[in-house]
Amino acid sequence: MAVKPDWLRVKAPQWERVGNVKEVLRDLGLNTVCEEASCPNIGECFHQGTATFLIMGPACTRACPYCDIDFEKKPQALDPMEPINLGEAVRRMNLKHVVITSVNRDDLPDGGASQFRRCIEEVRKLMPQTTIELLIPDLCANWEALASILESRPHVLNHNTETVPSLYRRVRPQGDYQRSLELLRRTREIAPWVYTKSGIMVGMGETDAEVREVMQDLRSVDCDILTIGQYLQPSAKHLTLQEFVTPEQFESWRVAGEGMGFLQVVASPLTRSSYHAEQVQALMKLYPKSKP
Repeated sequence: MAVKPDWLRVKAPQWERVGNVKEVLRDLGLNTVCEEASCPNIGECFHQGTATFLIMGPACTRACPYCDIDFEKKPQALDPMEPINLGEAVRRMNLKHVVITSVNRDDLPDGGASQFRRCIEEVRKLMPQTTIELLIPDLCANWEALASILESRPHVLNHNTETVPSLYRRVRPQGDYQRSLELLRRTREIAPWVYTKSGIMVGMGETDAEVREVMQDLRSVDCDILTIGQYLQPSAKHLTLQEFVTPEQFESWRVAGEGMGFLQVVASPLTRSSYHAEQVQALMKLYPKSKP
């Protein structure tokens, strides 16, 4: 595996604070995408007392070759206590903004929409002022399930396109680029008050022109927020890294995205879908959306 350039080296975390967050998670039997997907920002985020909760896992029904989350064709039944424990974790950590994501659960008729709804309900019971961001799978194009999730009124609905269309068969074989765009389009149609968000990884063999085409496609469905980050190969058995993209290239995409009309573009080598997600609160004040 390639040696990381200097701009991808992160500071060693302060393990006392990290340990406190881990203690809450273990006590309540919760998973985080920070740990399961080997996120490079885990030290910084845990030190700040933030985490992206991974529900309905830790195993996933899809086996994307870039991802470090375990694959399981027949995962465990949903834990009825998970939403309650998640709400309690948000309370203990005193989170002002929470991100809730999930593994793909293609084995469930609604893709896990009901579990997302319950998690939102439990967070609101204990922490009504906390803003809620969901990072959801494509739900196998079950648009009734999407509408059900949106009825629970999350503040942000995130669904990642992950890569450019030409690489889908290799990078995301069970996904569909147009289906992901359609999910974001329908979200805007169903819930115009929600902030929509998507993200892609780079360094997998895409071209600059292809990245910009994806950006334009996302703007065509009125996506508000875009994240672009460097793909990091979790192990030798995962999808091979093609290149380390320079900070200058990320900056050029950020500037281009703002010119296209995104409300916010977060683009850097260490950017991940939920990295500094709490900044959306400032965005909501700058660009308020009226609710029915």
